[in-house]
Amino acid sequence: MSTSTKKALGVFGLLVATCIATMVFSDVFLSSFNFENLLRRTALFGIISIGAAFVIIVGGIDLSIGSVIALVGCLLPWLLTQHGWSPWAAVPVVLALGLLIGLVHGLLITGLGIQPFIVTLCGLLIYRGLARGITGDQTVGFQGDYPGLRFLGDGGFQITEGFSLPAPVLVLSAVAVLSIVFLRMTVWGRWMFAIGRSESAARHSGISTSTMTVLAYTICAGLSGLGGVLFVLYVGSAQPVDFGSFYELYAIAAAVLGGCSLRGGEGSVIGVIVGAALMQVLRNAITLIDWINDNVEFAVIGVVIIVGVMTDEILRRAIARRLVRQQENRA
Repeated sequence: MSTSTKKALGVFGLLVATCIATMVFSDVFLSSFNFENLLRRTALFGIISIGAAFVIIVGGIDLSIGSVIALVGCLLPWLLTQHGWSPWAAVPVVLALGLLIGLVHGLLITGLGIQPFIVTLCGLLIYRGLARGITGDQTVGFQGDYPGLRFLGDGGFQITEGFSLPAPVLVLSAVAVLSIVFLRMTVWGRWMFAIGRSESAARHSGISTSTMTVLAYTICAGLSGLGGVLFVLYVGSAQPVDFGSFYELYAIAAAVLGGCSLRGGEGSVIGVIVGAALMQVLRNAITLIDWINDNVEFAVIGVVIIVGVMTDEILRRAIARRLVRQQENRA
C-alpha cells in the first residue's frame, strides 16, 4: 500500500469521526438541505483540488486558483448579460481562458526558470485585478435568466422524495475518473510522478520534464476555470473583489490531506476528494455548532495544512529509516 493511500485512509477515518461528532452536536447536519449543500460544495471544491494535486505531484504550487475562479466566474455572466453572447460561445471561451492561463504559467516556469511561487503569486494579483477592471468592480449576475445553464451549478437529480443528487457531483465524478485514468493508466501520468520524485533523474531518463510540467499547470488552471464556471452558476452572481478568495487554500489543503506530498511525486485522486470532503465538513461543523466561533474558519485551515505537512514529514523520515535498516540487514 502506497504512502498516499495510507494517508487517504487516515483522512477518511478523520472524516467519519468529524461527521459523527457534528451529528452529536447538531440535529441539522443530516437534514436533506444541509446534506445536499455539503455534497455540492464538496464537488465544487473537489474539482479545483484535483487541479491543485496535478501541480503538487510534479513538485509545483499554484497560488492563483482563487483568482482564476474570480476572473472566469465574473467573465461568464458579464459576457452573457452585458454583451449578449450565447452560452455556447461564452462557456467555451472562458474555459479556454483558464487553459491559456495554465499554459502561460507552465511556459514561464519551464522556459524562463521562474519559481512557481512567484509566477502564480503574480497571477493571483493579475487575474483578480483584471476581473475588477473588466467589470468595473461591480457585481455581475445572470439576472434570473439562463435556467438551463445554471442547472449545472445549482440543479440536481431527484433520487428520493426530499433529496436530490447535485449536478456538480456528476461533473466531479467525470473529472475524477479521467484524472485517475490519466495518472494511473497512462505513461504521461507515470512521468508526472517521476518528475515530482526527482526532476533531474526524470530528465536524464528521457522524459520531457518541461512538457509534462506545462501540462500539469494547464490542467490545474483549466480545472480552476471549470470550477469558476460552476461556482458562479451555483451562486448566481459574483463580486470580483472577493469571489473565489482563499479558494486556493482549500484546494491545497485538500490535496495535502488527501495524500499529496508538497515535495512532489505522491498523490491520490480519491484521497484528494476525501480531503475536500473533510474540509467542507469542518466548515459545516463550524457553522452549525453554536459554541464554535465562526471566525476560526481560516485558523482551522491553517492547522489542517500544517498537520498535513507534519504528517508527510514524519512518514518520509519513517520510510527513510526503514530503508536504511533494510539495506543494513542485507549487508
